[in-house]
Amino acid sequence: MTESGRWSARSAGTNRETALRSFLQTESGSATVLVVAAVAALLWANVDGAGYERFFGTDLAVRFGSVEIAQDLRAWINGGLMALFFFVVGLEARREFDMGELRDRRRITLPLLAGLGGMAIPVVIYLAINAGQPSVHGWGAAMSTDTAFALGLLALVGRRLPDRVRAFLLTVLVVDDLVALAVITFFYSGHVTLVPVLVAVGAFGVLLILRRLPIAGRIMGVLTVVLALVVWGALRAADVEPVVAGLAVGLLTAAYPPASDDLERATGLFRSFREQPTPELARTARAGLAAALSPNERLQQLFHPWTSYLIVPVFALANAGIPINGGFLATAYTSPITLGILFGYVLGKPIGILGVSWLANRISRGRLEPPVGWAAIAGGGAIAGIGFTVSLLIATLAFHGEQLAEAKLGVLSAALCAALLSWGVFAVTGHLAPLPRSRALLGTGETLVDLAVPVADDRDHVRGPAQAPVTIVEYGDFECPYCGQAEPVVRDLLTGHAEIRYVWRHLPLRDVHPRAYLAAKATEAAAKQGAFWPMHDLLFDHQDELRPPDLLRYAELLELDLEKFKADLRGRWVQSRVADDVESAQLSGVSGTPTFFINGRRHYGAYDIDSLSAAVKTAKARALIRTIGTDPEPS
Repeated sequence: MTESGRWSARSAGTNRETALRSFLQTESGSATVLVVAAVAALLWANVDGAGYERFFGTDLAVRFGSVEIAQDLRAWINGGLMALFFFVVGLEARREFDMGELRDRRRITLPLLAGLGGMAIPVVIYLAINAGQPSVHGWGAAMSTDTAFALGLLALVGRRLPDRVRAFLLTVLVVDDLVALAVITFFYSGHVTLVPVLVAVGAFGVLLILRRLPIAGRIMGVLTVVLALVVWGALRAADVEPVVAGLAVGLLTAAYPPASDDLERATGLFRSFREQPTPELARTARAGLAAALSPNERLQQLFHPWTSYLIVPVFALANAGIPINGGFLATAYTSPITLGILFGYVLGKPIGILGVSWLANRISRGRLEPPVGWAAIAGGGAIAGIGFTVSLLIATLAFHGEQLAEAKLGVLSAALCAALLSWGVFAVTGHLAPLPRSRALLGTGETLVDLAVPVADDRDHVRGPAQAPVTIVEYGDFECPYCGQAEPVVRDLLTGHAEIRYVWRHLPLRDVHPRAYLAAKATEAAAKQGAFWPMHDLLFDHQDELRPPDLLRYAELLELDLEKFKADLRGRWVQSRVADDVESAQLSGVSGTPTFFINGRRHYGAYDIDSLSAAVKTAKARALIRTIGTDPEPS
């Protein structure tokens, strides 16, 4: 059903962001804080080196009856606070498996191989440079990427990169983090004591069992914290690096979109509080709102800012300080430790990630195709040469004294060189012509399709040319104020981009918008007389007037047959038509409005004109690339 309509010049927007976008933006914002902390550590260590070491060498002890844990401040930071950092890493890894790119298990293979290649090649380079030296055991310090720092600087060196580039790099780095924690556990722990390990395994097993039981959220939270502390303490007592406890618990925490039933339950609780605002109902409403979100999302929202803006910078402050002078630099830059880490990261990371991705694609004859272009993989591989956090952590476990200082210098130097190399790759790519640049960044691989029910011209309400390269599907609610804000943006977007096909699908949120369902049926009744889009526009122009008399007045204004309109409004066909859209929304995991899909891919983030235009341009570029790639060669 294609029909023209009236356009409004209003424009408005709002900013609704997903876990992934929030994750990336938090890392980007924390990059500056991390750099400041690292510089402060270097200044402190060179102005008052003895004071720097004395402060972080301060002994702290925690005693529980006869059990005491005593270690210096740096060890508490590295083994205690960093467990929270890896807990957030585990949460993000689980989110990727449940809701991100890795939810399609067929897509795990290439990022897995790229992540492993990006770790193996740096290790080979380090081992080659340190062959026959006592420092060969420090190979783990040249292996793992600092996810936070890498993503943060990627946002700076590649400001206009599509989110897909960052998402691919994050997927690769999830593998990187998991392997790095395994390496720390098996290669850089001390002499392992069996009994505490069994205690840790037992506590973790109890936690696994509890996760499958119907236990209230607050009680489950307390039990999780207690058991996680038991696992952490037992691993430390066993002389196993305890940060692995954080990662393990994070991986247990499920991620899923809010369910319609949970949202309706939360709405009912809030309505009860609105009718009777008592402290008890306030607590119940807060608990109901929180319960509508997955534990993964709630915990990321709680802990991620703390890890990004406090814990990781404190870690940098405690570990990045090394005394620098001419003699030390001359010695260090000839040291196999410094050179092994430097060349391992700056050369090994991009060679490993890009080379293994290309090799996997060739061997599989295109079946394993990356979701981004080769320039994006090269630039992402280069920025992955920033091994700050995990590399410094492993260095503190593997080296001491002068060797530790040389390792730290290699890590810091590699971070600087990796950022410059990545900037160079994206700067060169940015000077290409539009189509080659799009191909280099976006690639030609298939993207995940989030829209469960494809667009059908014979049943959907469509604006725009049928053969348009970009199709936007909106699930909306005529009474929803956010849909009202998005509507003029959509109209401006269609006015400014002729090659867009726009589809409206109903999702009336009847528990919060009591008139939305009748309004949706009114547009379908109008559609029976060829007036869907005029009625659609009238309803959005008068969102606060959606009572039955108003709908009849709009039908009369559009010169519809009123008797037929009334009959259709009560008819089963109209109800079934709206119900079909609601069912398709549920199949696509849509629970709120407005929700947009662009070429079948769910649009995450803001729906102002700039954000939607950027998403449309990316989708159009990918469509053009695929069209050219599938066209037969001219004879």
